[in-house]
Amino acid sequence: MPNDAFLSVWCRDFRDELLPERFEQFLSTVPFSTAQSGFSNLVIRAVGPQEAPLFESVIGRIYQDPAEIIELVREHLNADSAYEARGYWDLWGLNTATGVWHLQPEPVEIRCYGEEYDDGIWKEYGHFQVAVGFEHFFTGHARLLGFGSEPAAATQHPDEARFLKLMTERESFRTYHARTRVNIRKLLDWMQRIERTLPVDRALLWSEGEENFEARIEEILAVR
Repeated sequence: MPNDAFLSVWCRDFRDELLPERFEQFLSTVPFSTAQSGFSNLVIRAVGPQEAPLFESVIGRIYQDPAEIIELVREHLNADSAYEARGYWDLWGLNTATGVWHLQPEPVEIRCYGEEYDDGIWKEYGHFQVAVGFEHFFTGHARLLGFGSEPAAATQHPDEARFLKLMTERESFRTYHARTRVNIRKLLDWMQRIERTLPVDRALLWSEGEENFEARIEEILAVR
């Protein structure tokens, strides 16, 4: 099962009455996919994730304007509530079975936490928590990228074996490094846009598989 990567953002001055404004500002920064713009899967929850949602958007409903979402947020505005939406952005991905690259829409799951939701979960995960995509979009597979690249262990899985063989080809490896760097820069550009748009106190990139995800992607960027 692939690991996920996340962005957590903590804001200064995040009073209850400012939550809709902050959420609209955050949504305005999303770098939409050229093929799949807008937000979907809007969910509003109260108290904690174990409770039934207060609101769920109709399947297939697309919100092109963040203001449409904020109208619904204001109707259910409470410090103990969380607001979730999905968007899509374009990332380079390699089909490890075929060796073919695709620039395609990948989901980003955005959560905005009221400060009393789930016993103050924002303290650990941020006022905004975003699942930005699979970790390997930004770190690559098999720890082949970076200064401390490691020789891949032998594998019995046919797809992994084909991938590792492909990476022995100099041009294929250079393309893999270059397109992973494109994904990293897109992620960092989005972070910078957020920091210019909101009163950010702190932002953190992290993942399920890396002890220090930010250091890992910075290392990959530094390698020429």
